Amino acid sequence: GLIFYDTKVTVMNRVLNATVQRTADHAAPEITLDPLEIVGGEIRSSENSYFCQAARQLGCVPSSQLCVKLASGGDPTYAFNIRFTGEEVHGTSGSFRHFLWQVCKELQSSSLSLLLLCPSSAVNKNKGKYILTPSPITYAEEQLFHFFGQLLGIAIRADVPLPLDLLPSFWKTLVGEPLDPDVDLQEADILTYNYVKKFENISDETELEALCAEIASQHLATESPDCPNKPCCKFTYPSLTGEEVELCPRGRHIPVGWENKDVYAAAIRSLRMRELQTPECMTAVRAGLGSIIPLQLLTTLTPLEMELRTCGLPYINLEFLKAHTMYQVGLMETDQHIEFFWSALEMFTQEELCKFIKFACNQERIPFTCPCKDGGPDTAHVPPYPMKIAPPDGATGK
Repeated sequence: GLIFYDTKVTVMNRVLNATVQRTADHAAPEITLDPLEIVGGEIRSSENSYFCQAARQLGCVPSSQLCVKLASGGDPTYAFNIRFTGEEVHGTSGSFRHFLWQVCKELQSSSLSLLLLCPSSAVNKNKGKYILTPSPITYAEEQLFHFFGQLLGIAIRADVPLPLDLLPSFWKTLVGEPLDPDVDLQEADILTYNYVKKFENISDETELEALCAEIASQHLATESPDCPNKPCCKFTYPSLTGEEVELCPRGRHIPVGWENKDVYAAAIRSLRMRELQTPECMTAVRAGLGSIIPLQLLTTLTPLEMELRTCGLPYINLEFLKAHTMYQVGLMETDQHIEFFWSALEMFTQEELCKFIKFACNQERIPFTCPCKDGGPDTAHVPPYPMKIAPPDGATGK
């Protein structure tokens, strides 16, 4: 927290360029994707997704071949090239950026099960935010999480911000920062947070009985074995994926009473913290990320800085974009139609601006840092900067 973010980025970029493993005399790996597998935007099965198609093909490629220098200039080097079946595309940048955009859409949809919409979304808190799916994973799923980690590293080297909306708890765990049992639980699952707080704040047995009666009305409690007409809770709780979990051995047979209510509340909180940390999944993600960038770099970054470096900002800064725009063939920023252009963009919503950026450079988010100071044609830029505006083809004035 004592070092400026731009300073960290400078050091990080030097390290990334010093750890390049694919030299210029090695051809870039190439994968072939079939767009017909996801025609109409509906993926018939996860195996057909771009994510899984790429994971299968790149699984045979040594990770060293994906460690390239940072993207820069008009013809940047990317980790791999993409060929779409039945399409003739000139250049590699557009296809690569479109691939990353499509993969992020797949990860945040029902077609893949690697990410889970956080429960707080159901009550309009952190709406649209995701966490890693906390469940035992198979070897095949471990490989997919590994590839997900590789994509994070590949995007960092390419400086293409991924349009991923992940909770801060993901970035905290990724950089090795401990989770806050209050803040992170409330962000991820506010209903469970409120449920736990109710048990922690009970002052007498009458309140406990009333709370159990309230829970019984919601079909979360059963009758006490000692008093058949008296509702009680048992040492079980639904996991984030919906399965009932025993909070201790034989938890289904242990009622919650005045003497153990705090143990019950602590056990639920502990369950959610384990699920948010997802050690098996996160280990695979970190292993994939570590095969592309040195994990030691993460020790200098805060969770927010890691998110910014990987995913950029979810909004478009028009002033920054203006400073990184080139006008070609005699055009000037003061031309009337150029002023109309910027005036039109200023009236766009952020959602519309993202669509404009997607149209202009095939990615929804753009880096908000650039090696140049104020933009301009004679300085180094991070792709897709600079945005270029040229006159239309054909006769002047048409």
